[in-house]
Amino acid sequence: MSTVVLTTNNHIATLTIDSPPANALSSTLIQDVSTQLDAIANDAAIKAVILKGEGRFFSAGADIKEFTALQNADDFSALAKNGQDVFHKMATYHLPIIAAIHGAALGGGLELAMACHIRIVSETAKLGLPELTLGIIPGFAGTQRLPQLVGNAKAYELILTGEPISGKDAALYGLANQAVKEEELFSTVEQLAEKISAKSKPTITKIMELVPYATYHSFEAGVEAEASAFGDVFGNEDAKEGIAAFVEKRQANFQDK
Repeated sequence: MSTVVLTTNNHIATLTIDSPPANALSSTLIQDVSTQLDAIANDAAIKAVILKGEGRFFSAGADIKEFTALQNADDFSALAKNGQDVFHKMATYHLPIIAAIHGAALGGGLELAMACHIRIVSETAKLGLPELTLGIIPGFAGTQRLPQLVGNAKAYELILTGEPISGKDAALYGLANQAVKEEELFSTVEQLAEKISAKSKPTITKIMELVPYATYHSFEAGVEAEASAFGDVFGNEDAKEGIAAFVEKRQANFQDK
């Protein structure tokens, strides 16, 4: 039985983490996320992905019990590398992944959330990397992604103290896009996913291809790829439709072509 449940509605796929009681980030759960992303990849109708947690938490952290079964440094390094590989797959995925974070996203749970492209949090959620309080360190790229989002100084503070911050502060520091009341969280995320999925899929996938250049490549390579993609999309039927709709002052009817 999968720890990540996939449902689809129109152009939106929802991945729900369902591994009670805390949605702990086990190696099985990480693999289930990867497997469900592979399933979505073959669905031409899907334009946006929502990742959320069932129950009290988004994900309260790594599965510490799993650590006790590992024997040596190589085992722990392999565990970290596997998680990093799946999270890189998420970060460079061809569709936008929106994390809906409630309750807590701690340790590996926050690293999972940071691999998503957009994060919407409840104001009272707790987000942090508390690994140092256990005498260990983040292993799923947390030391690399957190500084990209909040800057080096704040990343040092959050990781070295291990103290979580609220969803409201996460939005203030740039760790989350927006903080909302918990009862409004999922409707807010769904509305955002609907806005995105109203766009032409070829343009969505182009944006998902281009933005990672800012992280993984040079500025020069990124703008060169952007110029090439700019030319490509103007050959699409949806580009002609979008421009015509603008001129005619009507809603565009994209066909994802």
